[in-house]
Amino acid sequence: MAEAKYEPRLKKEYVERIRKAMQEQFSYANEMMIPKLDKIVINMGVGEATADSKKPTVAAADLAAIAGQKPVITRARNSIAGFKVREHMPIGAKVTLRGARMYEFLDRLVNIALPRVRDFRGLNPKSFDGRGNFAMGIKEHIVFPEINYDKVDQMWGMDIIVCTTATTDDEARALLKEFSFPFRQ
Repeated sequence: MAEAKYEPRLKKEYVERIRKAMQEQFSYANEMMIPKLDKIVINMGVGEATADSKKPTVAAADLAAIAGQKPVITRARNSIAGFKVREHMPIGAKVTLRGARMYEFLDRLVNIALPRVRDFRGLNPKSFDGRGNFAMGIKEHIVFPEINYDKVDQMWGMDIIVCTTATTDDEARALLKEFSFPFRQ
């Protein structure tokens, strides 16, 4: 007896509803031209890494809990004396999500984490890079339900980049709106 393969809710919604909506809106000649999510990159920079070398490890553990995947410790490329940073010093962590984990993270981000952000008025609809990729920042990583608020001694911000296969910003904006991203008016 074959085990049923798990499919994330947002991926199922993309296949069943969002692709049809994008086809109607932009009237693509080919089904393969319909934009889709490519990957999500989450980056967590730890500025206090110069004073305490354990901080990037703690940040990486929190990022692993949020993403559900082991992050990579990022290291400084060159020395900056003003910031007391030496070459190859650990200064943060990042993780790249694809496939089912990407859809699961996106679901938690849009439906759980963003509504928990204090004074949230919507995402900036101009935060696209010209090639269909959307970047945003979160000031506190404790908005994710995986982080135990009582055990956190320091709050870190994170950058979240949603990469799509869309060629223009308008197509990417329409795709993310279909995924119910809360863009402000």
